[in-house]
Amino acid sequence: MRSSGIGGYRRAPTFSKVTGVNQVYRTFPGLTLAAALATVASALAVAVPLAGAPVLALACGAVLGGRVARSDRFGPGLDWARQHLLGVAIVLMGLGLPLDAVLTVGRETAVVLLGTLGVAAVTAVVVGRLLALHRESTVLIAAGSAICGASAIAAATAVLKPDRERVAYALGTIFVFNIAAVLVYPPLGRLLGMSERAFGLWAGTAVNDTSSVLAAGIAFGPAAASFAVIVKLVRSLMIVPLCLGLHLSARRAAPSAPRAPLWRSVPLFVVLFAAASIVAGIGVPPVGWTDGLTGLSTWLVAAVLAAIGTSLTWRRLRAAGPRPLLFGAVLTVTLAVSALGLQYATGWR
Repeated sequence: MRSSGIGGYRRAPTFSKVTGVNQVYRTFPGLTLAAALATVASALAVAVPLAGAPVLALACGAVLGGRVARSDRFGPGLDWARQHLLGVAIVLMGLGLPLDAVLTVGRETAVVLLGTLGVAAVTAVVVGRLLALHRESTVLIAAGSAICGASAIAAATAVLKPDRERVAYALGTIFVFNIAAVLVYPPLGRLLGMSERAFGLWAGTAVNDTSSVLAAGIAFGPAAASFAVIVKLVRSLMIVPLCLGLHLSARRAAPSAPRAPLWRSVPLFVVLFAAASIVAGIGVPPVGWTDGLTGLSTWLVAAVLAAIGTSLTWRRLRAAGPRPLLFGAVLTVTLAVSALGLQYATGWR
């Protein structure tokens, strides 16, 4: 049985529903543990920026093992974190994406960004079917590869409510190709004689997580780094249509199910994410708060993934086999080649 919370994970059957002071008492230890793991992962991410706090938090949780998630002491709070914190993190992410600030870059790079996303979507459908991947794995890896790494996987997770093992494997796949991109893109960009802005567009379009986009940009040059991050922010806005599309697809897949009005079927966090982006564009909150809000959003995503990590088993992850990794490799190469081809076709050199 799956929960109806934003995180969308199965609730542990041994935990009864509690309210008020008793609920705070029951959930406090688990929430504190998730927060501690997220904090440790954030500190480690400073030393290992290629990994990023969310992936490191998942690893920290996995090290603790499933017994923690099933325990009466920590289980309820970890379960609550998985269900409710993702939506808050996604909304805060919107406050770091001021709509007016990214629209100009969006207009300049629209052909490359949208063209690459279209190619990635077609490739994901075709290759996912050829490899006989589960739909959840296909969507999660494709979203992480084509849009925004761990953040896009978190947003898709909030709609799909997938199995935890598939979330973990998708994150692991994205992590592997993030590292590969950071190592390969800068020397390849120099070999191709790209300008810093052209390389920034390429990295911002084809590299997954923001931390890896920034690392690749810095390795190429300061102008490349700043432009790559702006392009990446524009690309992150695709989280909104992604979630709407997934939600409407779920409605079509169950035509006999009772249907609420369309406006009611849109996930609340998607609406709030879009509203937060608009609010950020009019200067509320102040520009100086942007980095802090983005950092808080990343920290909350890390806390959720730490909670997910405590319930994973390596046996189940190994059972996924090599196909998701192969799928991620095909998508990574497709994104890199299609983005580069579209850039050269539109004069971005």
